[in-house]
Amino acid sequence: MTLQFSVLASGSSGNAFYIGTEKEKILVDAGLSGKEMTRLFDEINVDPHSLSKILVTHEHSDHIKGLGIFARKYQLPIYANEKTWKAMESSIGKIELDQKFIFHTEETRSFGDIDVESFAVSHDAAEPMFYTFHHEGKKVALVTDLGYVSERIKKTVQGADALVFEANHDVEMLRMGRYPWSVKRRILGDSGHVSNDDCAIALKDIIDNQTKRIYLAHLSKDNNMKDLARMSVHNGLHDFGFAVGNDFTLHDTDPRTPTPIFEVV
Repeated sequence: MTLQFSVLASGSSGNAFYIGTEKEKILVDAGLSGKEMTRLFDEINVDPHSLSKILVTHEHSDHIKGLGIFARKYQLPIYANEKTWKAMESSIGKIELDQKFIFHTEETRSFGDIDVESFAVSHDAAEPMFYTFHHEGKKVALVTDLGYVSERIKKTVQGADALVFEANHDVEMLRMGRYPWSVKRRILGDSGHVSNDDCAIALKDIIDNQTKRIYLAHLSKDNNMKDLARMSVHNGLHDFGFAVGNDFTLHDTDPRTPTPIFEVV
């Protein structure tokens, strides 16, 4: 049974990620409306009724907008750490006790035939965490919403066959853009978001022989563009001596269109 995934939606307006096997099907975050979430699953031909659970990274609305309604509609258990539960409870409506589960930061749990490892990131949320997924020797890492990439995070996500990694903004676009300085400072800070250039700098320490696909994720709709992100990361990695396009490939993500299901083999 292979590990399959799709970046259902990624960007400042909404985020969701699907990963699964024949036995176990997991949604990470539900940052679009319940109706939009159902549409995304239709587009990748996965029945939401077949999902086994939802994992939550943090309480920001672009990650939980449709969480409550989607979990209630499909009777799905939700896993999040205690601080995230506290921070998001008023935003997601009533969730039955038998749908509420704790997943601690820096914990590894087995769900069916997928082992999921959580790890902390630096972001301005209650206790944000992201995940790596392991199945039969294959590994997929999901990491966005972080102000900087620590050595610990690099080690945690290293060895992944596929990486979904943040390339949020172009620094010059952000500096010259319409955002107030307080927002710019937040994005540029240690608990904000990773820029295109910093994405390439972090990836140079993460990429190894296992790395086959990298998805550039959580692009700002105001301070980035797909072509710019891909070119910046490509050029940065090329300058570091990587054969981009040969050793591994770079892929776009979109806030409304899922990436095609990919099988990690």
